[in-house]
Amino acid sequence: MSVRDELRRNMPLFPIGIVTKLTELSPRQIRYYEQQGLIRPERTKGNQRLFSFNDVDRLLQIKSYLEKGLNLAGVREMFKQNQQVLEAKREVERVKKELTERELRRMLKQQIIHPNRPGQIPLTHGEMSRFFRH
Repeated sequence: MSVRDELRRNMPLFPIGIVTKLTELSPRQIRYYEQQGLIRPERTKGNQRLFSFNDVDRLLQIKSYLEKGLNLAGVREMFKQNQQVLEAKREVERVKKELTERELRRMLKQQIIHPNRPGQIPLTHGEMSRFFRH
C-alpha cells in the first residue's frame, strides 16, 4: 500500500452514527472498545469522535473475533500478534532492499573497474540512477 493510500485510510471521516451502520455495532459497544484501548478515533474541537477507514476495519475485526468466541483479552492478543507479523514482514522487505542495493553497488563497482569485461551484464541507466541524486 502506498503512503498516499495509507494517509487516506487513516483520515478521520466518519461520525459514530455512520460507523454504527457500517459495522452493525451499537454506539455503546464502540465507545466501550475505545475505553478498552482497542480503537483510537480522532476528536473534533467539539469532542465528536471521527473514525477512519482503518478504525472501521478494526471494529469489524473486533466484531469478528468476538463472534468466534474470543474475549477482549484474546482480541488484544490477536492484534498484538498481527502487529508483530506486520513488523517482521517490514523488516524482511527492508533487508531484501538492502541486499539488492548491496548487489547493485557491487555490480557498479565491477563495471567501473572492468567496464568492457566479456560476459558481464551491463547495468542500465535505471538501475544506476538509484546511486545518483537527480
